[in-house]
Amino acid sequence: MSQNMKTYQPTCSIEALKARAAMYQKIRQFFAERDVMEVETPILSQAGVTDVHLASVQVQRHIHGKSSTQYLQTSPEFPMKRLLASGSGPIYQICKVFRDDEHGRKHNSEFTMLEWYRPALDLKGLMHETADLLENCLAHRFGEIRPIILSYKHAFQDRLEINPLQATLKQLKDTANRVGLNLDLGDDRLGYMDLLFSHFVEPSLGFDAPVFLTDFPPEMASLAKVKTDQDGELVAARFEVYIEGLELANAYDELLDADVLASRFEADNMQRAEQGLPVIPTDQHLLAALPKMPECSGIALGIDRLLMVAMNQVKIDQVIAFPAEIA
Repeated sequence: MSQNMKTYQPTCSIEALKARAAMYQKIRQFFAERDVMEVETPILSQAGVTDVHLASVQVQRHIHGKSSTQYLQTSPEFPMKRLLASGSGPIYQICKVFRDDEHGRKHNSEFTMLEWYRPALDLKGLMHETADLLENCLAHRFGEIRPIILSYKHAFQDRLEINPLQATLKQLKDTANRVGLNLDLGDDRLGYMDLLFSHFVEPSLGFDAPVFLTDFPPEMASLAKVKTDQDGELVAARFEVYIEGLELANAYDELLDADVLASRFEADNMQRAEQGLPVIPTDQHLLAALPKMPECSGIALGIDRLLMVAMNQVKIDQVIAFPAEIA
């Protein structure tokens, strides 16, 4: 039998399929016990994310005979917030999301996301709930989950002796050169910050215990509020979760100011145009809903990566049935 005869087979084991099914059951039971309602929203939308670092998959869709360009969701965030604004209360969703041309050891352009929103729960409360969920899913590997809470700033200072909130472009470039990252990113200050983070901060996080990385630079606020940290510096009110150098989740204290969000979308699209990237239609439904949304925190967690940790695997192909190359 030739090798090609086996391309019908999944890249993961049958044990991985069973582990995924069991994890879905645990997650649904976890939220049922907390009266968080499971919801379903459309995968396709007339608007997409403007984030310069995300590429939406575009499709042509006909509605009543009229063709239009639409976008496969990179996250169910926008429609879920419309539900929150309509009085849904706490909600969660397990769904497929898509990010064009993201493939590698930790990436597949189609992947599974768990996203949930908690009205009246602050980021600290959401951290506790997230730790409880991780313990529920990973107790067989780690036992009790007691996360380390670490700010983005202090993670940089501990590893690179530089404060990313105050560092100039030159200081970031000099630091990159000092540690052997001799790449020319022009005047992209955040690009240098991301480069340093991905090579020297992220790989070291979450080996003693899960790390909840907090208080990101304000330029990385996305759909989160901005606040002042204990040192009086502006930071984004959000956190990310890391286990064994792998980013699992991203959480926000959700921004409710539609004018501020509209200006962020506009700034993103200006940057897109400058870089020759497609300008993305902004979601006017979301902007209309935002003033009606309750104060809340929300989080998106990658199910496939959670399975990688649960099964102690190093490649995403080991926990999904058919990656893009053989889908």
